[in-house]
Amino acid sequence: MVDILNDQEIEHLIKEKKPLPKDYSAKIQVRPKRGHKERELDLKGDGDDDFRIILRQSIINPLDFSIILAFRPPQSNILFRLLRYNGKSHEHTNTIENISFYDYHIHKATERYQQIGSREDTYAEATGRFANIQQAVSCLINDCGFEITSGTQRSLFEETGI
Repeated sequence: MVDILNDQEIEHLIKEKKPLPKDYSAKIQVRPKRGHKERELDLKGDGDDDFRIILRQSIINPLDFSIILAFRPPQSNILFRLLRYNGKSHEHTNTIENISFYDYHIHKATERYQQIGSREDTYAEATGRFANIQQAVSCLINDCGFEITSGTQRSLFEETGI
């Protein structure tokens, strides 16, 4: 079990520099899943933290997707979801705030949702920043401290085959 991360620790992990390796496309691993396509990329942040990018999209509904930045605590095989960019495929409810919406949205890990025993990334906000999986990948790269070389952002999406 992972200790509760406070909001400052979460923000630090999100902003930590994460260089994408030049040969990242060869390192992307395919995980077969029933009903959707999924790709993963493990990488190391400048602070020596372990991260995983997960790209997942339904085979049937292209608006049903998740782009996830996860953190793997030291000496653990647990993935702590820091951010999750979701498509417009379902209604979401923030239980603490008692607010529901049906829109593209971004989940973010929060200390208070962890404290009530919910998944770390239960809280979400609707967004107009993306309207498809390609734009969601761009948001993840822009928001999360990735260090990219020319063309890497585009390649991350294209090379995954999603």
